[in-house]
Amino acid sequence: MNTQDFFTIDDIAKTLRVTRQTVAKFIKDKKLNAIKMNKSYRVHNEDFETFINQNITVAETKPIYYKKSRNCFLEYENKSDIKETLYSSQNSRIEKVEINHAKEYNKFIFGDNLLVLKQILNDIINKVDLIYIDPPFGTGQEFSNMDRDLAYSDNLVNHQFLDFLRKRLILLKECLSEKGSIYLHIDKKIGHYVKIIMDEIFGYENFLNDITRLKCNPKNFARNAYGNYSDMILFYAKKRDYNIWNEIKEPLSEKEIEKFFQKTHPKLGRYTTNPLHAPGETLNGDTGKEWNGLMPPKGRHWRYSRQELSMLELQGLVEWSETGNPRKKVFAKDHKGKKIQDVWEFKDRGMSYVSYPTEKNQDMLKRIILNSSNENSLVLDCFAGSGSTLIMADKLKRKWIGIDSSIKSLEIVKKNFKEHNIFCNYYSILALD
Repeated sequence: MNTQDFFTIDDIAKTLRVTRQTVAKFIKDKKLNAIKMNKSYRVHNEDFETFINQNITVAETKPIYYKKSRNCFLEYENKSDIKETLYSSQNSRIEKVEINHAKEYNKFIFGDNLLVLKQILNDIINKVDLIYIDPPFGTGQEFSNMDRDLAYSDNLVNHQFLDFLRKRLILLKECLSEKGSIYLHIDKKIGHYVKIIMDEIFGYENFLNDITRLKCNPKNFARNAYGNYSDMILFYAKKRDYNIWNEIKEPLSEKEIEKFFQKTHPKLGRYTTNPLHAPGETLNGDTGKEWNGLMPPKGRHWRYSRQELSMLELQGLVEWSETGNPRKKVFAKDHKGKKIQDVWEFKDRGMSYVSYPTEKNQDMLKRIILNSSNENSLVLDCFAGSGSTLIMADKLKRKWIGIDSSIKSLEIVKKNFKEHNIFCNYYSILALD
């Protein structure tokens, strides 16, 4: 008898996320078939699979994600169960199609991303540092390129679309590493329903930002409402405060430079000046003593030691005001940039300039990848489209996996990768009878 064909009580408890006592009760109540081996019980693989399919929600009276939300959740017809989504088996396999390198990742898998994620979950569980997805928006429309070739059908609407997305988010959470995060790009018409689902799955406490993305020029629709020229990106961590965050700064605009740096140096460009003293007196320390024949103003102290002040003056970085106060020169060229806020202007290019209908701005993807991953991090996009996320991940020296079920996506990805000299291994999901 091969013991590899059997699960221990501990194995089952860990898989179902319940206690040993709960598993023992399943066996006692004859809900789970078990045999005694070496003074302990074992469950055959087939019996365990049967149990899961028949009793998938028996371990709990209500879904665990309720505890992670603010008691807000969506209820709709045929709502998927977390454990059924995670553990139900799919009769399919992934086949090699075209191998172009020997690396573990940097691959594109053609097929239904739900089936693909189930197949590769054990290989990438807790390994993905960044997920960016731009799924269909539940519009009920079909999208084509400039040549009128069908790219994809967005034919799931209302609760069907929400559950379609929910199943994939359940699996994607398992893929994320402890320092991982997910960005979900979605339309505002349905995005707030999606946020509630993400609160359920990832936990409200792991919500980081609802980013407004300006996607186009202002519109002039003939309707009794305001124009709509933005969509949203929902940003969640797997574990808040542990997620990768590189604090990439945004450069000042020319207008901001002119506003904040109003003086001009003939060689070093625009600058402003800041006081060399700060609030608070220093009674005995160096910063409270006379420098250059001048004491700090009453109730204040020098920001630097007197030696540092003299060094600044030697470097030409001290400017004396008309009232005789020393001020430090601060140059625009040395400014490290400003903190990025939650309104982004990354407009989509017109259809005549892109290879795929939903192709996103490369600068936006660069910002996301730089801020929320490191070199050699694994990046995943399971609605890969034109492969823009994967291309930028490759440029920034990240590892990546792309998935899409559109034959047009596969064609465009191959074309774009060839243009960017990106080596990719191609696979396909095969459903078995």
